[in-house]
Amino acid sequence: MRISAVIDDLDAGRTPDAGAVAGAVRELLQELAATAPGRSVEVRVPPYGAVQCGEGPRHTRGTPPNVIETDPMTWLRVATGRLGWSEAVAAGRIHRSGARADLSPYLPLPSGRLAGGQPGPGRSSGVAMGPPTETA
Repeated sequence: MRISAVIDDLDAGRTPDAGAVAGAVRELLQELAATAPGRSVEVRVPPYGAVQCGEGPRHTRGTPPNVIETDPMTWLRVATGRLGWSEAVAAGRIHRSGARADLSPYLPLPSGRLAGGQPGPGRSSGVAMGPPTETA
């Protein structure tokens, strides 16, 4: 599993392979879309991908009103429970706008917990590969 290999490198203080990071980011974005279906929030992790997720009004054109953007390493740490959502937001590592721009109920993702992350507070669409583009 690509996610485990990248997380093992991060946990050991090693720099993961860029291709593996890209794959792990995309896998976790796909998992987020499956865990939080919908199209009201756009999550961007440039340059590797973007996904629309979350219940609520569907976004169809232009910049969505609910956007979350972060760098790949922060996304990997938050999605796998190595960094808390609130902690990352407070540190300015996650930029967000809109009333629905909160992923804390969905994090860490299930595969992140399998990779050794901590359980999230609540558990109970497609992924664009490459730079985010305007949605039609």
